[in-house]
Amino acid sequence: MTLNTIWFILVMVLLAGYTVLDGFDLGVGVLYPWLAREDKERRTLLNALGPFWDGNEVWLLTGGGALFAAFPLVYATVFSGFYLALMLVLFALILRAVAIEYRNKLVEKKETLDLAFFLGSLLPALLFGVAVGNVARGIPLDTGQNYAGTFWTLLNPYSLLLGLVGLAAFILQGATYAMVKTKGEIYQRARAIGGSAWWALVGLYLLATLYSTIEARHLFANYAKTPVIYVFPLLLWVGLVVTYGALRREKALTAFVGSSLSLAGMVATMAAGMYPNLVFATNPALNLTIYNASSSPLTLKTMFIIAVLGVPIVLLYTAYVYYVFRGKAEEMEEGY
Repeated sequence: MTLNTIWFILVMVLLAGYTVLDGFDLGVGVLYPWLAREDKERRTLLNALGPFWDGNEVWLLTGGGALFAAFPLVYATVFSGFYLALMLVLFALILRAVAIEYRNKLVEKKETLDLAFFLGSLLPALLFGVAVGNVARGIPLDTGQNYAGTFWTLLNPYSLLLGLVGLAAFILQGATYAMVKTKGEIYQRARAIGGSAWWALVGLYLLATLYSTIEARHLFANYAKTPVIYVFPLLLWVGLVVTYGALRREKALTAFVGSSLSLAGMVATMAAGMYPNLVFATNPALNLTIYNASSSPLTLKTMFIIAVLGVPIVLLYTAYVYYVFRGKAEEMEEGY
């Protein structure tokens, strides 16, 4: 296994970690107006996220940093081509952070900050899927491998459909997390919404898979050549089945684990279909791959050593934080 492949896997693992962890933050934010109907319930939901949300976003920063270090050409092409969309995501994430941190301090602005929290969660939850859809479908690149389209080029039907798939997956993740961290009426609302979100996700995912056979047929080439990678979509469907059964039996933690497995399975399924490509171009000759877009072997080797030393520490610290703040949100201090 080459260092290029190792870094492809590491970047995808970091993005999968972000999808699973910040996925429940974004999902709870999108469901916020429906899960919480009074101020006490809103504080409960924010307390459920309070110890974790900023740490979860570190996975996105680390993934972006790893992409920049290992595959700088991909970083340059995607971030310049998707500039306006990424600025919208960044603005939304800042809006969400301000809403969470200042809601209990600016009492007279609570309603405005609640709206900011909702919008700051909805936009990234939708736009991340749109970005994935464009990268998978193929974007217009010139001979210098620079983005040659416009912002409106990104809003094509296929990518918007994948945006809805991502939104449904985050809503399901948020609903199952709310079940884990709350009780009473919020729990019951989260369970009801989770059931609806499950059906929406399954329907949208099947539709997206069918549409991919038309718009992104190249994603299936690796599966035809290497059938063993079907383990990734299998993981996705096992997670969905586990989630469905757990929702029916009211097993909150099992439902959350199943939803997390399905999210990780989605990222892995897409990654397995794209390898060794990182960005598809409308002209296949201009595809950005782990070879033509990578840093020097010395850079990859040096960064790999740093990753081997640093990632276990991050994982241990993350696990420790989740252990310390385990339990229902009502048992925490009302800090938000």
